[in-house]
Amino acid sequence: MEVISLVLGPLCILGYTEFTEIHRVEWYRQLQNNQRHFPVSNDGTLTILVLAVLGYIGYLILKYQEFSLLPPLVIVLGISFVYIGIALAVVVIVQVFTVKSTDFLLSLFPLNYILIGLKVIRNSILDWKDRECDKENSKLGSKINKLSKSFHISKNWLWLGFIFMVPVLGIVVLTLTLFGQRPDSMILAWTKTSDWNLSQHVAPPNVQIDEHYLCTVAASGHRKIVKPYRMGIRHGHRVIVNRQLCVANAFEQILEEKIPRIHKIIRTVYDNYGYPIAKKIKSPYVADIIYYLMKPAEYFFLLIIYLFDAKPENRIAMQYISKIK
Repeated sequence: MEVISLVLGPLCILGYTEFTEIHRVEWYRQLQNNQRHFPVSNDGTLTILVLAVLGYIGYLILKYQEFSLLPPLVIVLGISFVYIGIALAVVVIVQVFTVKSTDFLLSLFPLNYILIGLKVIRNSILDWKDRECDKENSKLGSKINKLSKSFHISKNWLWLGFIFMVPVLGIVVLTLTLFGQRPDSMILAWTKTSDWNLSQHVAPPNVQIDEHYLCTVAASGHRKIVKPYRMGIRHGHRVIVNRQLCVANAFEQILEEKIPRIHKIIRTVYDNYGYPIAKKIKSPYVADIIYYLMKPAEYFFLLIIYLFDAKPENRIAMQYISKIK
């Protein structure tokens, strides 16, 4: 059961972040609606992953290896690795825990790891049988023997594990520095973020995307495709504006001015059927597809605008800017 929980735990966290729209982007990236930034900075992700893997390796050593076949130093290193995993789990809990939302669920897996880690260390110490050390006749030999014997005494493993954490972390930091990680990446991973307990940055305010309307949602696709060119105001919220959205709104204005009764019917039908579709659009890739699907309608809207407006481009350009201060 322990192994299953250690495997499913990270998967559950990924599922939760997807469900609650927590996105793996840097703190300075502007998000939409209820989206939030990830609690770990991209700059420190590799470091955190390596430390987490060490925690898993330590657990596997202590849980599944036959102690009688292992050198004492390997056992001590396994305990050090578990200590590192426990320390990492504590930091995760400090970063994400809150009683104001369901984000406290993110702390359940690291808490579970802490309990499992402490349990496997305790069992390792209780199950170990002290080994006999060879005695040396010389004074130097007896000193070495005394130092060596400390590794064979299980009650010493607790503090030896803490001591060995320092060189292990030093080696990890030096190695990761060679791969482009900063020496302080273990700290930046938690502080170079926004929206979380240890965050030291404030992200730009989220842009509100009106999910009732397909054209508005389509404007949230990839920039190279949907080509947003400014911000606007819609229903009291700042929104991303592209030409397709402006054309659609200008077309609706003309319908409302020229044939208000028919406009009301069209609006009712669109609200009833467009909203359920738009509500399901969460991915920018799907928004790209909607943008392309709306292209024929956009050309039709342009045709009507140019037929019934003396200054069609002025009307299009004025969409969503009248209330901007």
